[in-house]
Amino acid sequence: MTSPHPSVPANRLAATASPYLQQHAHNPVDWWPWCAEALDLARTQDRPILLSIGYSACHWCHVMAHESFEDPATADLMNRLFVNIKVDREERPDLDRVYQTAHQLMARRSGGWPLTVFLNPHDQRPFFAGTYFPREPRHGLPAFTQLLQGVEHAYRDRREAINAQGDELMTALAGLAPTPSGRVPAARVLDAALNELTDSFDTEQGGFGGAPKFPHATNLEFLLRRWAVGAAAGQPDDSALQMATFTLERMIRGGLNDQLGGGFCRYAVDDLWMIPHFEKMLYDNGPLLALCCDAWQITADPLFRDAARATADWIMRELQSPDGGYWSSLDADSEGHEGRFYCWDRERVRALLTPTEYAPFAAVYGLDRPANFEGQWHLHQYQTPAQVAQTQGLPLAQVESLLGAARATLLAERELRVRPGLDDKVLTAWNALAIKGMARAARVLGRADYLESAQAALDFIRRTLWRDGRLLATCKDGRAQLQAYLDDYANLLDALLELLQTRWSAADLAFAIELAEVLLTQFHDPDAGGFWFTGRDHEPLIARPKPLGDESMPSGNGVAAWALQRLGHLLGEPRYLDAAEGTLKLAAEFIRRLPYAHGTLLFALDEHLNPPETLIIRADTDLLDDWQAAAQQGYQPRRLVLAIPNSATDLPGALAGMKPGAGPRAYRCRGTHCEAPVEHLAQL
Repeated sequence: MTSPHPSVPANRLAATASPYLQQHAHNPVDWWPWCAEALDLARTQDRPILLSIGYSACHWCHVMAHESFEDPATADLMNRLFVNIKVDREERPDLDRVYQTAHQLMARRSGGWPLTVFLNPHDQRPFFAGTYFPREPRHGLPAFTQLLQGVEHAYRDRREAINAQGDELMTALAGLAPTPSGRVPAARVLDAALNELTDSFDTEQGGFGGAPKFPHATNLEFLLRRWAVGAAAGQPDDSALQMATFTLERMIRGGLNDQLGGGFCRYAVDDLWMIPHFEKMLYDNGPLLALCCDAWQITADPLFRDAARATADWIMRELQSPDGGYWSSLDADSEGHEGRFYCWDRERVRALLTPTEYAPFAAVYGLDRPANFEGQWHLHQYQTPAQVAQTQGLPLAQVESLLGAARATLLAERELRVRPGLDDKVLTAWNALAIKGMARAARVLGRADYLESAQAALDFIRRTLWRDGRLLATCKDGRAQLQAYLDDYANLLDALLELLQTRWSAADLAFAIELAEVLLTQFHDPDAGGFWFTGRDHEPLIARPKPLGDESMPSGNGVAAWALQRLGHLLGEPRYLDAAEGTLKLAAEFIRRLPYAHGTLLFALDEHLNPPETLIIRADTDLLDDWQAAAQQGYQPRRLVLAIPNSATDLPGALAGMKPGAGPRAYRCRGTHCEAPVEHLAQL
């Protein structure tokens, strides 16, 4: 989405790199980016700060921009009363996290975007917060201009009360900080999480709870891991597997998944997975790609294999930059309307397809039913190809061929439309999630091009976003900036461990160790345990959180604990294991209270209680692939396999003792115990 009023003189946001901020560069609002100069101005002039946080693919952010920020009268009021700061939540998740939490405490309800917060200019503490506000009063919300005047009057007339409220808020924020329990949670919390997911499972449509429905890839991965743990003990939990695979199947067949071009949208607004909010985010699709691969390994159902391929192909085709990094997202809107790019007129589809193609296509995707989105049809599988083959008396292979031809025709036609806006910044943490998914897909599906894609993204990060031993968080048009956050380091470490299981690279292992060391020196709290979201040398904010629960992305503390634990077992490095254990102790009460909301920490807990099996294969290059394939056969989430060629030398830590033999050999360890090397392939 570009600014609709380029004739309006550019404001300061025109000089920023963020696509979201640039969308507001021609607003008549005198916007500032978050910076010391803006904060100093507000303090000097004693003008409250209007902080507006959003992101480029956000539909309601666009609505509020059109209604209010592009309106000269509203902008004039904003400029007279406030210092106005616009923030891209994807570039500054630290600010978003702090002020979303403040909003929840003040409003006693969950937040969202756009986030609208009014700050005391002298300490940046919020005194009023909300989300979207309309141009005119409706749905119990005041008009935005009414709100602006009311907030400004409150700041002038009720200063003492505002300061007291700020003190109360800081006390409440401090009260949210976790405190260590001294003990790691017991294994029963894993069962409690499974029970909670079972109780909230939608047996009719999959997923958990009602609308809106989010993919929650972490919960589905937890269920697959529970099944695998039971299967390894000869007692597979088929109900856990059924919940995960049924949910994933409904998502794949639903409108949440782009039935023509691949890739999953952010979430569904209904309980059928039919109509999504149409933005497509990189951070969703990386984990869902890995999940589809896992489901394919377990079930051998082609539905999951094909969905994995479609998702990976979409990431490469539409989100991978020529420089290798993955871009961030596709907008929900095109031509000013949400979903316009994806929806169809029935008669246009009928005209594009042959009658032979149209008959099964309409039956599968619902064009023989009433329109499902604003008088048009958003593609959603109402029937499976097998069901349609049976009712129409056709061979299944013929139906699938006709559907494939129809999808190709419609995709080609769709490519002629005005495309949704692309947010073409590269975010380190999101790229890490995609690298992990692409590496998993490369290994499970045997696709060298997926590995090349993941490697290109990693090379971009090393080349552009790794400077002087530290990561940067974002890059746009070659301009890398902003100190990286916990999520960047933790997810990239996790992605490197996934890549190392796909192919050996001494450089990647060395990079993983460097990231682990920065996690310990910059983010780890050696006293209370856990990891702060920002580094020790980061800009001070009103709070420094240690996020524990999974949200739209996996918990940074959970990923850090899980990845450090795995790296610690590989290298025999007690500092990494101790940091992971301390994180579990810190999070213990939160995990016990809401186990299903801490899925990533549960992965770390599971492998703390039952250390993963590490299998280190040493062999000449010509034999390495066969041994690696044998070791990685099937879905084994508690097994970590590195296939290291005999030519590799100077290995770090415990790997140094795993020497080549006269022939291929595999070293099998679990925790601190290692068995005698295996020297015959059949023994694997």
